[in-house]
Amino acid sequence: MHDTIAAGPVTLRPLTAADADEMTGVLAGEELYSFIGGTAPTLAELRARYEALEARRSPDGRQEWLNWVIRRDTDGRAVGYVQATVVDEGRRAEIAWVVGSAWQCRGYATQAATALAGWLRDRRVTRIEAHIHPDHEASMKVAGRIGLLPTEHVEDGERLWIWERPVRTAGFRSTAG
Repeated sequence: MHDTIAAGPVTLRPLTAADADEMTGVLAGEELYSFIGGTAPTLAELRARYEALEARRSPDGRQEWLNWVIRRDTDGRAVGYVQATVVDEGRRAEIAWVVGSAWQCRGYATQAATALAGWLRDRRVTRIEAHIHPDHEASMKVAGRIGLLPTEHVEDGERLWIWERPVRTAGFRSTAG
């Protein structure tokens, strides 16, 4: 299992199938899906999805699936989730964050995404990516705050944002003098 991550006013706790009951309410409301697409999942759909995610790996073993529930520290209530799909032998991570409509505009997404990006950087991930709808101002602000930059690449109507670890080069010492 992956780590619990402290994130300021929230804590990221590894997601389990048992979280489906509470998360069904968090993920309710059609307005939440205006930018990310899809519809609110039923309890049965969410429970099945979370049971599959508990494997923490894709069936072919090439993707590591890391998912956390964002919980408020004040009362332990779930307000959303963050996820990272790690590929390329741990070098690249595709991340996403979703905060339920009732808890948006409180900084939870920024706090959670910042903690997730920091955790991935500590694990030596060299590239972090997120796909964001070009009209989703709030997600673009979160991406910018965690160091991701927009690219020109658009896929399925979403712009790719990236952060790449700076490449260290060996020091060059001049012998001229």
